[in-house]
Amino acid sequence: MKSSCVRFRKVFEMLDRYAWLDEDYERLEKQALTRQIRSVDAVLGDRGAWIRVEGKTLLNLSSNNYLGLAHDARLKAAAMEAIELWGTGATASRLVTGSCALYTELEQRLAAWKEREAALVFASGYQANAGVISALVGRGDAVFSDRLNHASIVDGIVQSRAEHYRYRHNDPEHLAYLLEKHKGARRKLIVTDTVFSMDGDTALLPDLVGLRARYGALLMVDEAHAGGVLGERGEGLCHALGLHREIDVIMGTFSKAFGAYGGYICADHSVVRYLATKSRPLIYSTALPPAVIASVLTALTIVMKDAERRKSLQAKAKWLRERLASYGFSVGEGDTPIIPLIIGDNEKTLRYSRKLEEMGIAAVAIRPPTVPAGTSRIRLTVMATHTWAELEWAADQLQSIRADLEGGIG
Repeated sequence: MKSSCVRFRKVFEMLDRYAWLDEDYERLEKQALTRQIRSVDAVLGDRGAWIRVEGKTLLNLSSNNYLGLAHDARLKAAAMEAIELWGTGATASRLVTGSCALYTELEQRLAAWKEREAALVFASGYQANAGVISALVGRGDAVFSDRLNHASIVDGIVQSRAEHYRYRHNDPEHLAYLLEKHKGARRKLIVTDTVFSMDGDTALLPDLVGLRARYGALLMVDEAHAGGVLGERGEGLCHALGLHREIDVIMGTFSKAFGAYGGYICADHSVVRYLATKSRPLIYSTALPPAVIASVLTALTIVMKDAERRKSLQAKAKWLRERLASYGFSVGEGDTPIIPLIIGDNEKTLRYSRKLEEMGIAAVAIRPPTVPAGTSRIRLTVMATHTWAELEWAADQLQSIRADLEGGIG
């Protein structure tokens, strides 16, 4: 009898152990804030414009594949050739034996492309942001971060243990106030996205460069959604504004316009040398597979040379933004391929996303904590490989759905 009671108690304890998780999940469910991972069954064709999700064929308006390179035959051929030569995995971290010769070539080319002394490739953009910030600042230092910066920037600041001061979005006056108030910090770091991933607007870089000089701060920018999209050769917003030499650390990714995976930073030799020694995500992560590095090298050539693809992307994004604004949608400010349809209410945003899927469009609902409370949205993204006919059809579907939903949007 005693052993039966013990077994019963153990079973009860195991059942009760996760009760708090179930309760919290139910709370999130009531707020329309739960998330599910859905399987993409296939990408249809070589443009990346159409996908099949759980048996449904959908026009993909939720991808960061801005230039359509993720399915480019040239990138796939480069990856397969690298697999034959180097195998499928790097087998170790970069500081052990994982940094194959392709890394050296890529970092040299990235530095030349960005017109900086050196570059350093990380296993992901998230790791690059977290690893750079947590290495450059620590206790006694202060980081000044735009309120709408990506989560990887926020997490890097938290890991650094530096004091974190968030300035109002694109408000240089508020940033100046905070810098003045905390000018006694040992080191000061200003960090911002250049293109904000959920709003599609751009940072006020000239103002930030001025404040960098005035307060002796370091300035780091995240070009994840600007790389390949802005600049004469796709270098990003810093180059488009002619400010790339005034930035201490320029970070970017290969998972958006490059159609591959990974992250990188470009900076002076002193910065790169220091990060290679101190950045924990770099030190303790297995290096990217050689096939990924090879595909990135090919993508970099295309990004630099194919200005027409970039112009097509910009023209299509501008057209869709203006068309949706003319229909009465609240699309925010900006001239990038990211077009937010601001709805506000979480449940209504989910209904809108489901309705779009019923009509053949993949457009995901974005809700807190990814965006501030009360600003839930459908985040649309345009690719260079979308056809004009596809975008016109999508705009018409969006208009009809808006009319169907009680109360409209905007």
